[in-house]
Amino acid sequence: MQSTTRKIIFVKMSVICAALVIAVFGFIKYSDNYQRVSASAQGPTPSNTNAPGEANCTACHTSFPVNSGTGNVLISGVPANYLPNKSYPVTVTVNQESAVTFGFQITAVDSQGRTVGTATLPAGNPQRMQIVDGIVGPNTRRYVEHTIDGIVPTQFDTNSWTFTWNTPAQRVGKVTFYASGNGANSDGGPNGDYIYTTSKAALSGSAISNFDSDGLSDVAVYRPSNGVWYGLNSTNGSLYAAGFGTTGDKIVPGDYDGDGKTDPAVFRPSTGTWYLLQSTAGFASVSFGVSTDIPVAGDYDGDGKTDVAVFRPSNGVWYYLRSSNGSFDFVSFGNSTDKPVPADYDADGKTDFAVFRSSANSWFIQQSTAGFRSVQFGIGTDIPVQGDYDGDGKADVAVFRPSNGVWYRLGSTAGFSAIAFGQNGDKPAPADFDGDGQTDVAVFRSGNWYALKSSNNSFFAAAFGTAEDIPVPNAVLVSGN
Repeated sequence: MQSTTRKIIFVKMSVICAALVIAVFGFIKYSDNYQRVSASAQGPTPSNTNAPGEANCTACHTSFPVNSGTGNVLISGVPANYLPNKSYPVTVTVNQESAVTFGFQITAVDSQGRTVGTATLPAGNPQRMQIVDGIVGPNTRRYVEHTIDGIVPTQFDTNSWTFTWNTPAQRVGKVTFYASGNGANSDGGPNGDYIYTTSKAALSGSAISNFDSDGLSDVAVYRPSNGVWYGLNSTNGSLYAAGFGTTGDKIVPGDYDGDGKTDPAVFRPSTGTWYLLQSTAGFASVSFGVSTDIPVAGDYDGDGKTDVAVFRPSNGVWYYLRSSNGSFDFVSFGNSTDKPVPADYDADGKTDFAVFRSSANSWFIQQSTAGFRSVQFGIGTDIPVQGDYDGDGKADVAVFRPSNGVWYRLGSTAGFSAIAFGQNGDKPAPADFDGDGQTDVAVFRSGNWYALKSSNNSFFAAAFGTAEDIPVPNAVLVSGN
């Protein structure tokens, strides 16, 4: 009897086509050379994950439409913002009541359809997972999938697999995890099985006003008159409000505890003190700086947490406090009239020291990995609006020109572009409002927000705030706080 049961399971799994994929969200043309699905208990055919340019396993499991059952496929362990040269354990779970066997497949690609990073499988004998290659359009994609020893669950109605995703040496913009999983009834054929798909994204730090950790920047303001932060959560449209600050404070929003959420924070010049309202780690205060310093919060040590930091115009020195080990450091870079424009210009996960020198119409950038560079870009009256406008993981040199309402951008991948958006008197508030990994052009005008979403070039407007308010993304630029 035992031998017969194993035979039935093997026959059944010979037609299972189950997949789970990690991929960067992007428009990828469907291949003109699709291969017919060939499923196997040894592992499904690659490129059937429901990612852009791919089918899913309903190609052979045709009893039910995709995602029509009572189960699901889940992805856990994906970081809200990934860092270069890091390893993250990622778990794939397929749930289906009364299913006997389960399968999956997984890969990672960038916006051009290229594989991102590598995968490491846990030691095991027999091995429950394997790595295979597949071709989608002009690119080769790498997939992690089940083996014949990984199809039978250890408990009823669910099965999970965990592997390690190793990120590349540099950020590449948004990475989206696409998933397709199979919960099979093991009746010896492809009928009666349920196929599920899902996706999950990891960003490269592009959501700079993200109070609900959904990967989208929120419309949010700070009101100096009452010291209250107001935000409109992009997850469900609910109102966020936190009283944190007082008259004279400079707001310094950032992710100080590394949980993927923006924390309300202020620098009080009168005392040289930082006050942090961390969403996970709670309240903290740090004495760091003097009254004439310009706060330049950023992740200077690349640990995924915002560091307390100031630029001192009187001597052109940057002082910062590493969150990774609490140590203090400083760098001489700039002069008294420079505007600090810190950002990650070389995609190594660390904020770089950078200034815009209006007298020379030039940017000077000390990249933590790629080294020093200077760029002549802009004029003296421009407002610097650095951000990742082309989605490659690198901050781009960019300015907003109030005199004509034009944004000029020098994309590290896309090159030069100019767009008329705004008018004199607007406060630039660029951020990733649509979660595509690219900074969106946006302005705040007397309590009204206007943005141009990069994902579909659509216009967005929202009445939120008053004329006195400071838009949170503007404060991150260190230009109008």
